[in-house]
Amino acid sequence: MSEQPENIAHPVPTGPVEASADDGRPVARRGSRMFSPGEGPSPDPAGAHFERRIRSFQPRRSRVTAGQAEAMLKRWPDWGLDIDGKRVLDLDEMFGGLPVVLEIGFGMGEATAQMAAADPGTGILAVDVHTPGQGNLLGLADRNGLTNVRVANGDAIILLREMLAPESLAGCRVYFPDPWPKKRHHKRRLIQPEFLTLLAPRLMPGGLLHCATDWEPYAEQMLEVLDAHPDFENTQADGGYAPRPGYRPLTRFEGQGLDKGHVVHDLLFTRRATL
Repeated sequence: MSEQPENIAHPVPTGPVEASADDGRPVARRGSRMFSPGEGPSPDPAGAHFERRIRSFQPRRSRVTAGQAEAMLKRWPDWGLDIDGKRVLDLDEMFGGLPVVLEIGFGMGEATAQMAAADPGTGILAVDVHTPGQGNLLGLADRNGLTNVRVANGDAIILLREMLAPESLAGCRVYFPDPWPKKRHHKRRLIQPEFLTLLAPRLMPGGLLHCATDWEPYAEQMLEVLDAHPDFENTQADGGYAPRPGYRPLTRFEGQGLDKGHVVHDLLFTRRATL
């Protein structure tokens, strides 16, 4: 199963953050808004601006720790953004001219932080709706001086469709997305022809789409869908799965799965030069 709560939405209470009685760090009152406007992610940044559709994520309640809230208060104004669909992002300005990779679903952000530290010459636009993970990633970036990470809150589909310019991305990473194992839920899986058609024009020619999953039936579907899509080309000469690249960290969850005999598949496809 997937290790990450990728793109899992959850309700964020309303009202200001208040200080705890013990150490003064920020905590949210029960039933209050977790962050004041501009200090943290909005619970529904796109609001009712866009159509209702089947989504690849589901609501889930989560608890934000004091440390995560503190990181959010400190770094969200500079390193965070809500996916509201109302503007096109200037990635050159946002990342100081670095090539930018979009990461969809980062869980608690440990792997994202490791990749950012190992490759400071690449910007990572990391998208999720899981507030504890957003706070955790911002905290990791802050403590380790990772200025090449930005955290986006909301629906990655709206981000791609409304807020990213053509050929603005050097790559896209989708690691361990929700496999939606029940057959009736397969339509909720992210890697579908429609998603690839939306993504392809936002990638530069030769831009890399890197997917990884520990759910073998989903890996098979990913390979089938990517092989059939005219805008993408497999980097593997045999047309199959790729070895795990050295830049993708082996997570604790993944290691535990491998110990139990789970098979993790990586898929590396590039955008064809002409669409």
